[in-house]
Amino acid sequence: MPRTGVANLPLHPGKAPKWLFQRMVKLSKGIVDVIVYEYGRDEFLRRISDPFWFQALSCVLGFDWHSSGCTTVTCGAIKEAINPEEHGFAVCGGKGKTSRNTPDEIEKVGETYNISTYRVQELKYSSRMAAKVDNTAVQDGHELYHHVFLFTEDGKWAVIQQGMNNNTNYARRYHWFSENIDSFVFEPHNAIIGERKESNVLNMVSKDSIESQKTCVDLVCDHPRHLMNDWLSLTRVGNQTTLDEWNSSHKQHHDDRVVCLDMPRSINWNKIREIYEFQPKNYEELLGMKGVGPKTVRALALISDLVYGDKPSWRDPVKFSFAVGGKDGVPFPVDRKVMDESIEIIKSGVEQAKIGEKEKINALKRLRNFPQI
Repeated sequence: MPRTGVANLPLHPGKAPKWLFQRMVKLSKGIVDVIVYEYGRDEFLRRISDPFWFQALSCVLGFDWHSSGCTTVTCGAIKEAINPEEHGFAVCGGKGKTSRNTPDEIEKVGETYNISTYRVQELKYSSRMAAKVDNTAVQDGHELYHHVFLFTEDGKWAVIQQGMNNNTNYARRYHWFSENIDSFVFEPHNAIIGERKESNVLNMVSKDSIESQKTCVDLVCDHPRHLMNDWLSLTRVGNQTTLDEWNSSHKQHHDDRVVCLDMPRSINWNKIREIYEFQPKNYEELLGMKGVGPKTVRALALISDLVYGDKPSWRDPVKFSFAVGGKDGVPFPVDRKVMDESIEIIKSGVEQAKIGEKEKINALKRLRNFPQI
């Protein structure tokens, strides 16, 4: 389990000026060159999937440490800086519409690396499932608008994606690394960072949702009319409780209750019939099906809970930003060894990078000013 800390990522409108972005690209290339040479391409992917290291790198490149733009622009600078043939890894995707080009970019790089068709399909699947999990299986109020997929020529990969909560204008960043994933639907994240924990977040990839996952698969593999009857039984007005029934015992267990009003008011029954005909073997197959969106996932989870008693996790899976703990010992004491090692690797990259002396000095100053919690 990665060690964690705290960070706020407020929305900062606008974009990095051209003169700054050009320097970020140049500095990015210098740092990547050194890290790949000294530690290898796999280590670079491992490091960039670490939220503390990523945040420190963003600061070195010239960003305020807590800006939401540090994710999108830092990834954009790295993407422009690296050469897949030279560095042994590629960066695909990006912000907004650019993220939709990820599958095509993976295929293009696959041709460059002469990767088998089967392996390319695996990489495309990994990219798609990471996005599907964070948009559909984890319902935390943040809609993805940025997806970057990095992968090496031998198939290791990392994902950095970001979602925005339009009500708070705060971002949440999701880090993935292939070496730390046993399943896309069982605690797959390397880290999730954000401003605060949200209440009543449906997390269907939590270890606490395993029984609910199994029930959801059973529900869709049974005849759709049975699922429809369960859904109707929960959405009929007559089945809703009243305030008179809300006594002290209910209040005591408020966090464990799920009210029927959370049930989606419409379900795509044609899609449910398609799922039934397909007969998914497990929850990953169910989640991966085209057209299975947040409403379907939520309805199945609620029926699993309210009708069959298999509760999903309603705890927010956000993990705080800095991978080295907090200065006041919360959530745990600072691991100075981890902090020093992370900063030393970036510092070494800057010092050895083939860039101007002034750029090195400014970058190292920004690294020293990085909040060391």
